[in-house]
Amino acid sequence: MTEPDLAYTPPAPDLTGGGEYLVPDVLAPGLTLVLVGTAPSKISAARRAYYANPQNKFWRTLHEVGLTPRQLEPGEYPLLPGLGIGLTDVAKRHSGVDAALPDDAWGPEELREKVRQFRPRLIAFTSKRGASETLGIGTGKLSYGQQTHEIGGAEVWVLPSTSPLGHNYFQLGPWQALAQRFHELRQRSYGSHLG
Repeated sequence: MTEPDLAYTPPAPDLTGGGEYLVPDVLAPGLTLVLVGTAPSKISAARRAYYANPQNKFWRTLHEVGLTPRQLEPGEYPLLPGLGIGLTDVAKRHSGVDAALPDDAWGPEELREKVRQFRPRLIAFTSKRGASETLGIGTGKLSYGQQTHEIGGAEVWVLPSTSPLGHNYFQLGPWQALAQRFHELRQRSYGSHLG
C-alpha cells in the first residue's frame, strides 16, 4: 500500500453544520476513523479550524504515531478524509474549556446519529470528558484505549487529551495503539479490495 499523497484532492467531505457549528464536521462515508473532540477551544472557534491552539499537541501527535505522513497545520484539516480520518465534536455549538461549557452544550445523540449515518470503523474521543458525556460513564471510570462499548457498529476508543490543560497527564501509548488498530483495519480493507 503506498503512502497517501496529500497533494491529491479527494472528493469533498461533507463539511456539515454550516453556520450553526463553530467548526464544521469533516465526515464522509467509508472513513476508518473519526476523532471526536469535546468542543472547540476559543482559538479554534475563532480560526474555524480544529485544534488550532499552537500549544495543542494534536497535529504533532497524529504525525508522531503515523496517522498522517507529515505534521498538518490546523487549517489543513479538510485533507484528513483522504487519509481515512474524519473530525467532529460532542459539543458543536459552544467553545471553551470543558468545565465552562453549559449543560445544554452536549449533543451525544447528534454524535450517535452521525456515526450511524457515516459508519466509520473506529471512533476515538480525544478526551475523557467527551466520552463521558456520550457514553454516560463518569470520567473516573473510563480507561484509555479501546472500550467495551460500540456506537453504531464502530469500535470506541478514549485517548488522552492533547490540550495544553492536560499536558501533565498526556500519554502517547493509547494514541500509538489506536494508530496500530487504524492501520490494521486499513490494511484489511485494502487487502479485501485486491481479492
